[in-house]
Amino acid sequence: MNGFRIEHDSMGELKVPADALYGAQTQRAIDNFPISGLRLPREFIRALGLIKAAAAEANLALGHLKKGPAAAIRKAALTVAEGRFDGQFPIDVFQTGSGTSTNMNANEVIAHLAAKAGSKVHPNDHVNYGQSSNDVIPTAIHVSATLAGSGQLLPALKHLRKAIDRRARQLRNTPKTGRTHLMDAMPVTFGQELSGWSAQIGSAIERIEDSLKRMRRLPQGGTAVGTGINADPKFGPAVARELKKLTGVKFESAENYFEGMASQDAAVELSGALKTLAVALMKIANDLRWMNSGPLAGLGEIELPALQPGSSIMPGKVNPVIPEATAMVAAQVIGNDAAITIAGQSGNFQLNVMLPLIAHNLLQSIGILANVSRLLADKAIAGFKVNEARVDQALAMNPILVTALNPVIGYEKGAATAKRAYKEKRPIIDVALETTGLSKEELKKLLDPMALTKGGIHGGGGGGG
Repeated sequence: MNGFRIEHDSMGELKVPADALYGAQTQRAIDNFPISGLRLPREFIRALGLIKAAAAEANLALGHLKKGPAAAIRKAALTVAEGRFDGQFPIDVFQTGSGTSTNMNANEVIAHLAAKAGSKVHPNDHVNYGQSSNDVIPTAIHVSATLAGSGQLLPALKHLRKAIDRRARQLRNTPKTGRTHLMDAMPVTFGQELSGWSAQIGSAIERIEDSLKRMRRLPQGGTAVGTGINADPKFGPAVARELKKLTGVKFESAENYFEGMASQDAAVELSGALKTLAVALMKIANDLRWMNSGPLAGLGEIELPALQPGSSIMPGKVNPVIPEATAMVAAQVIGNDAAITIAGQSGNFQLNVMLPLIAHNLLQSIGILANVSRLLADKAIAGFKVNEARVDQALAMNPILVTALNPVIGYEKGAATAKRAYKEKRPIIDVALETTGLSKEELKKLLDPMALTKGGIHGGGGGGG
C-alpha cells in the first residue's frame, strides 16, 4: 500500500496513487482504457475548468450553492483552466463515448483542490451540481474549439494571408509561364498567382468564422437527456453568461438542448471548414514544391529558404521541408475530418457516443493548422527568391504565347507556328517572324508577357477565334 490511498465510489473501493488529485472514478477509467496513450488536449481541459467555474458561479447566483463551496470550486476550477494540473488528467481519449470519465476526472480534481483549501466539496453533489457528463462534454467541445479557433487558428490564417499579400505586391510586375495540366500556358504574374492563394485563405477564414457562430451555442443545461432534469431552467443561460465574462467570447445557450447533445453537427461543420482549409494549404504547398523543383532539372522558378540539409547521403541537397510539412498536416486534418464525420453519425437517440474522439481530432486539426500556417508564412512564403533569369528564359521559349496572335493570324496558323517553335526549340518570336508576316516591333508588342497577363484582346482584328 506504500504510495497509494483507498478511495471509494458507488462501485466500491480501490487503490489510487497517494499524490493523485483525482479519485476512484478516474482510477477506474485509467485501468479500463489502456489503449493509445493519447490524452485530451490542453484546450479541452481548459474548457472543462472554465465550465466548472462558470457552473459554480451560476449555481451561487441561483441559490443552489453556498458562497464558501462555490468560491472554492470556482478558484480550483480556474487553476485547472490555467493548466496547472494537466498531469492530473491521464484518461485515454478512447474511453466511454460520453466522456463521463473525463467529466468525473475534472469533478474529482476540483473537489480535491477545494478540500485542500479547507472547503468540504463533493465531486458529484457540488462540482457537478445541475450538470451531467452528457451536457458538460459537448459544451466543452464547443467552448474549446471556439477558443482555439478564434484565438489560435484565425490569427494564424490572417498572418498567412498578410504574408502572401505582401509577396504578391512585391511580385505584381514579375511575369512567369502559367501552367494548366502542368503544361506551359499563357503568362501570369507571380502576384496574380499568389492572389489566388490569398483568396483561398480569405475564403477559409470566412468559412471558419461562420462555423464558429454555431459552435458558440452551448447545450449546457440539458443534463442527462436534454430535458434539463435536476437543473434549474435558468442554469444553462447563466453558465453561458459566465463563460462570456470569463473568455470575452459571445457564448449563448442553445435553443434546443436535444440537438446539442444528440448530435455533433456543429463540430462536423467546423471540421468540414478545416478540411477545406487543409485542401487549400495542400494546393499552396504543392505549388511551392513544383516552383522550387530542381534547381537544375526541375522548374526552378523560385528558391525557397534553405533551412536544413536535405539528405544523409547527397551533400548539398536542400529540400522544401516547410511545404512538405504543410502537406502532411493537410493529410492529417483530412483524416481527422473523416473520423469526425463517422463520429458525428454516432448520435443514438439522445446522446452522441464518440465525443472524446471528436474533441481530440477537432482540436488537433485546429492546433496543427494554426502552427503550420505560421511556418508556411514565415519560413517559406516570406523569404523565397524568384530565379528571374530562369523564368524569363522559359517565357521567351514558350510557344503558347502565340495564343495572343489568334485574333490577327487565326488559330490554324498559330498552331502551326507553335508546333514549329516546339520542334526547332526556338523562341516563338523568331519563328513568328517567318510565319506570320508581322514585323518584329508588332510581334514584340503582341507577345509582351507582361501585357499578356492583363487579359483582353491584344491583336488588331481578323483571324479565327
